[in-house]
Formats: sequence, C-alpha cells, structure tokens
Amino acid sequence: MRPIPALESDTAHPSPDQFAEIKAVLQRWLGQAKPPQWLWRSIAACVMAGQVATRILKGKIHVRNSIEQLKLVGPRSMGVSLLTAGFVGMVFTIQFVREFAKLGLTRSVGGVLGLALARELTPVVTSIILAGRVGSAFAAELGTMAVSEQTDSLRVLGSDPVDYLIIPRAVACMIAGPILNLMCFCMGIACSMMIAELVYDVKARIILDSCVRAVTAWDIITSMIKAWVFGLIISVVSCSWGYTTAGGAKGVGESTTSAVVISLVLIFIADFFLSFLFFQGQGDALKQLK
Repeated sequence: MRPIPALESDTAHPSPDQFAEIKAVLQRWLGQAKPPQWLWRSIAACVMAGQVATRILKGKIHVRNSIEQLKLVGPRSMGVSLLTAGFVGMVFTIQFVREFAKLGLTRSVGGVLGLALARELTPVVTSIILAGRVGSAFAAELGTMAVSEQTDSLRVLGSDPVDYLIIPRAVACMIAGPILNLMCFCMGIACSMMIAELVYDVKARIILDSCVRAVTAWDIITSMIKAWVFGLIISVVSCSWGYTTAGGAKGVGESTTSAVVISLVLIFIADFFLSFLFFQGQGDALKQLK
C-alpha cells in the first residue's frame, strides 16, 4: 500500500495558531462593525413589544406610574382630540351635504358620515394626535433619561426600566386610545348635526337617525380595536426610540422626530391591513338607508 505522508493530515486541518488568528480577525471585525441605527432600533422595538406583552399578561404593571401616564395620555389629550374630531365632522358634512343634495339623498348623509368616522377617520385622527403629542413626549423623556444615564441608575437600584418606565406608558396608551376614539366619534357626529341644521337646514334628527341605522355594533368594535392597536404602536415605537437614544441633546431631538414619523407610517400601514381584514368584501350597510 502507498504510505500517506504525515504532512497531509497537518495541512487538512488548521493548526491552533491559525484558529487563534481567525478568531482575532473576527473579533476585530465585530468590534469595528456598527449596524445601521434603524436596524438596531427595529430589533429593539420588536424585543420591547414582546416584553410589554409578556409582562402585561403576567400582571407586572406598576399601578401608580400607569395612572400618572394615563392622565397625560387621556385627560390632557382630550381637548385637542375633541376639537379636531369636531372640525373633521363639520368639514365632511359640508362635502357630503353639498353632493348628496344634488342627488336627493340628503337623508343618507348621517349614515355615510357615521361609517366614515367610525371605520376610518376617528381612529386615525385620534392616533395621529396621540403620536404627535404623547409619542413625542415619551421619546423625549426616555431619550433624556438614556443620555443622562438615569436608566442605568434604575438598574443599579434594582428596578427594571421596562417595568418602571415602559409598561405604564404602553398600558396608558392602550386604555386611553379606544376611549378617546369613542369620544371623538360622538363629537364628530354632534358637530355634523349642528352644521347640517344651522347651515344647510337639514334637521339634526335626520342625521342622527341615518347614522343609527347605518352604523352597527361591529363598526364600533372594529374602531375600538384599531385605536387599541394604534395606541400600542405609538407607545412601543416611541419608548424604544427614546430608550435607544445616544448622542446628547442632538440625539434626543432626532429620536423624537424619528419616533413620530415612524409611528405615523406604521399607523397607516396597520390601518390598511386591519381594514382589509375587517371589511373585506361587499358591504350592505347603506342598504339600511333606503
């Protein structure tokens, strides 16, 4: 038989020195490599969403902090939300009454407006207001705490920043969002009735009766679900963007702006998929108005 040279076994497998050299090269590469900030924050948002869901299901909720954040998200956002919803209702009433009157369908104005407000307008408008007012505040607060190392101080004191800072904000948004959405819907219909009767001489009773016949309980439920999902998106994105802030005051400003923009984009994307899921197919709501 032909003898196998001993050197063949040596060259077939790297030596310990070669392993050490490869390991050193990989360590230097990993130390110098910096992933894009958007990728890092996207991963952080996914992880934070899982932590929020897990700890809420386990009942790990800081009640006092949640109540304080609920005051910020709920009562302090109520005025601007109701004002916006009222003017949205009046603007759409002007457009609907003008066009429907030409077709002799004035009695259908309330139903069409009620469906538009319940299914799309009030959840999206309310969420946009929360993203601009509350989401920016969350990102700025947590970003300031991150750059000033206050979150590290919480860990030193034995408190988990997620339990103490993020869970209360997420709970507040998920509670206040659907409530504000329902109040904005009522405000939009009330302002619609007012402008229809004062300007176009269409009785408020006609608008209300048409709305009651067209809008079903499913429309209200889906509207509340949308507002709940949008509130979760706002809280998770804003908190994760603020929690991963770096770079001092400039970083806080960039995180706040980016958090609001990303929240709005995700709200519109989620609204499309939820609408496709809830209202797929041909509807028959307007048949009730004949």
